[in-house]
Amino acid sequence: MELAGKKIVLGLTGGIACYKAAELARGLTKAGASVQVVMTSGAMQFITPMTMQALTGHPVFSDQWDARVNNNMPHIDLTRDADVILIAPCTADFMAKLAHGHCDDLLSTLCLARQAMLPLMIAPAMNVEMWQNPATQRNARQLREDGINLLGPDAGEQACGETGMGRMLEPGQIVEEIVASFQPKIMVGKHVLITAGPTFEPIDPVRGITNLSSGKMGYAIARAAREAGAEVTLISGPTALATPQGVQRINVQTAEQMHDVVMSHVGGQDVFIGVAAVADWRVANVSEQKWKKGDDGAIPDLHFELNPDILAEVAALSHRPYCVGFAAESEQLMRYGEEKRKRKGVPLLVGNIGHNTFGKDQNELMLFDDKGHTHLPLANKQKLARQLIAEIVQRLN
Repeated sequence: MELAGKKIVLGLTGGIACYKAAELARGLTKAGASVQVVMTSGAMQFITPMTMQALTGHPVFSDQWDARVNNNMPHIDLTRDADVILIAPCTADFMAKLAHGHCDDLLSTLCLARQAMLPLMIAPAMNVEMWQNPATQRNARQLREDGINLLGPDAGEQACGETGMGRMLEPGQIVEEIVASFQPKIMVGKHVLITAGPTFEPIDPVRGITNLSSGKMGYAIARAAREAGAEVTLISGPTALATPQGVQRINVQTAEQMHDVVMSHVGGQDVFIGVAAVADWRVANVSEQKWKKGDDGAIPDLHFELNPDILAEVAALSHRPYCVGFAAESEQLMRYGEEKRKRKGVPLLVGNIGHNTFGKDQNELMLFDDKGHTHLPLANKQKLARQLIAEIVQRLN
């Protein structure tokens, strides 16, 4: 569990996005966190303290004079053993309070009374016009200058029926941001380019050739690099995966498309990680119309040609980034992994047995470099991704 042992003070302010707070609290507790909820009177107009208590297993606080705290100082005691304060949803009114040091209830008072090193994160949630109002934008700038981390907002449909910026991030995105906040920032200032997923090589307008790659390992690495503080661009073949929070994603379909996007973005990158299972061949005689089976059951005569070797081409650049390749083998990983590393001309190659990992949540990796090989034992892919990022940073340094 990624938040095991962490205590989070979850503050709710008065907005319709309070309905998302129930799922958020559940997500935080499932990740292993202990969640203490503090609500404003406005928040209690949208969701009940009983709901939040049931989901967190802890009594909810709302009154700054609450006698359940022995010294009657909940604004002090509730945060002294906390690891982070998270306000979600955070209304425009509460942002203004934080920006100007105004404290007239328990939640605003405990934010002002928090210790200097205790992180405060807010997830703004309001109407698009309220978010765009110059006063709110001034407050947002002030909060950032004060070291408060703003999570979002996002753009989209709003409860009022209007569309635009101001939506609270989805609970899963906020949980991901909280997890990221506890990861060591070992890649700050670095730019990382990653490919992930399969490619799809068309045969005709409705059929194609692909492979079993799910993209899970590449997406996990993109998330881990971003957690470590890097600016991450993810070039993805067709997958059903959600984009990691804070990662720029560019969708492609074929190997040629992936090659073109990589080559147009590789300039200025510090690290290139080629995780995608790129098709070695494409169909040379793609039909403009659907191949018909016909009464005689004739089989189409397909001709193939080589796809570009993205990893080798990036590794051959005169101003190349640090290149990391991936190899999914069905046998003799130790032999083929090292051979591929030398053939591609990359300093680090990550190998795995393909049929044991495609589509699964766990994996084990073998790292090949000029000093030999390093084994990363079986673990979930997100844990492995963080270990791999640490290994890359160690070699960069």
